[in-house]
Amino acid sequence: MTFEELGLEANMLQAITDMGFTKPSEVQEKAIPVLLQEETDLVALAQTGTGKTAAFGFPMLQKIDIDSRTTQGLILSPTRELCLQITNEMKNYGKHCKGLNVTAIYGGASITDQAKQVKRGAQIIVATPGRMKDMIKRRLVDITKIEYCVLDEADEMLNMGFYEDITDILSHTPEEKSTWLFSATMPKEVSIIAKKFMHTPKEITVGTKNEGATSVSHEYYLVNARDRYLALKRLADANPDIFSVVFCRTKRDTQKVAEKLIEDGYNAGALHGDLSQNQRDLVMKSFRNKQIQMLVATDVAARGIDVDDITHVINYQLPDEIETYTHRSGRTGRAGKEGISMVIVSKSETRKIKSIEKRINKKFEKKDIPSGMAICEVQLMSLANKIHNTEINHEIDSYLDQINALFEDTSKDELIKKFFSVEFTRFYNYYKKSKDLNAEAQNSSSRDSDRKGSSDAVRFFINVGKKDGYTWMSLKDFLRETLSLGQDDLFKVDVMDSFSFFNTDKKHLTKVAEVFNDFMVNGRYVNVEVSEDKGRQRNRGRGRDRGGRRPKSSDGRRGERRSRRSEKSRSEFGGSQESNRRSQRKSGSGSGAGRPRRSRRR
Repeated sequence: MTFEELGLEANMLQAITDMGFTKPSEVQEKAIPVLLQEETDLVALAQTGTGKTAAFGFPMLQKIDIDSRTTQGLILSPTRELCLQITNEMKNYGKHCKGLNVTAIYGGASITDQAKQVKRGAQIIVATPGRMKDMIKRRLVDITKIEYCVLDEADEMLNMGFYEDITDILSHTPEEKSTWLFSATMPKEVSIIAKKFMHTPKEITVGTKNEGATSVSHEYYLVNARDRYLALKRLADANPDIFSVVFCRTKRDTQKVAEKLIEDGYNAGALHGDLSQNQRDLVMKSFRNKQIQMLVATDVAARGIDVDDITHVINYQLPDEIETYTHRSGRTGRAGKEGISMVIVSKSETRKIKSIEKRINKKFEKKDIPSGMAICEVQLMSLANKIHNTEINHEIDSYLDQINALFEDTSKDELIKKFFSVEFTRFYNYYKKSKDLNAEAQNSSSRDSDRKGSSDAVRFFINVGKKDGYTWMSLKDFLRETLSLGQDDLFKVDVMDSFSFFNTDKKHLTKVAEVFNDFMVNGRYVNVEVSEDKGRQRNRGRGRDRGGRRPKSSDGRRGERRSRRSEKSRSEFGGSQESNRRSQRKSGSGSGAGRPRRSRRR
């Protein structure tokens, strides 16, 4: 099918020709005719990078009244980056629509300037929920007459906590408008939005619900947790032309990994929520220009990244939610190109690979981290190919006599060896004594089973759990950051409804006691004590009630037993409030790996 057959007008077709589009994508093929021919609500499920913006953009542009200055279309998107990207694309689609005004509304920029642009007559507003809600509250924008509303990346917006903002914004829109919801996955929250604000919507699905993109292959590498960073470097070195996004779960890990990569000579940068908007813009500009080849990012910060040439997505750490993996892998394999999603996992995380496979309906290929000598060979041949394909700069012709005189006693083979040794020796010296990073999978399905028999392990009880929003991964991250411990220092993390358990080595006993002595989070005391549970009854919850307390015995002596146990625990800990305050003031920082600085890639 061609764009002409979809029913688009001549000015739209001219813009399509200008942009070099030749054939509509599947989601465009399915959505555009429906949206052009009918006044209907629509739910479209398709992976990121499949052309969803054009699928709703062209119909909206064709159906609004360009001669009117009234705001007729509203597009909500999760991030500033995506908001600006959609705005630019809409302007390109409507470049031959005289009088069109598409205005972007987002945080981090002057609200007064944005209000002025709207006042000039914006037929279409593209906005992030937070700034849009603020402008409605200040009466700087009027969306009471819109005819079309698009919720783009709906699952992303809900994952970011925008449910209340979205419902508030939609309450200011007319009941009879058409709502078009575009999403990569269909979690329960998106279904709730669809039911609440849409009337018998038509549904379009490209592929299978929650399925991964067909143009992306999935690989995983099993390593010991302490070797995770070394594995990342080897994967980068084994792919000399890599242009990738590296995903970490926390802002701290994101910054730490990016700093270590830069220290080791890679063209890397960090993207996370602690950066100012100006810093984020500079990082993204460098990434788009390929001055940064490895962008280390958190999931929230990476939402809205739309770069077609990303070759690899590297999951330095797996996300808490499987839907998040779908969004991560969707950053590569865009615009018809092939992409690779790599996952670095420790033995305790292999079970999650199976869960992801079921959700995305794709199989992971288990691969080995390349050996040092294999990387040297890859780098050597990459250099040879670059030299072979390099265009000759004849400005050096005048220096050839001097160069030939310098090498007149050097044979061709010897000259080639000298030339390539400049680059090869650096890699060879680093990798010649490198160890094998591949870990053996274990049969036990329990997390951190490699630590199961440790006699030096101490098990702790903590009075937070699922009702506080924790998963075992997020609780492990919280404990690691709070205690400034390494990835391998916490294990057997088990989360119940209102309490949890975790293990550390005995050497960290005093540290845990000091940090969590009178420790508060959001005005609530977080209590940690040595547990009688040795990890054998993790799934039975030790019979505690919702407050993390033991139920009363027949003689009502719960308090007495708990008091004795708490006294015993505090005695073992030996902590004090002052030492706790000192510990909380400490901040952990990682050191870079000992690798020679490599030349900057261009």
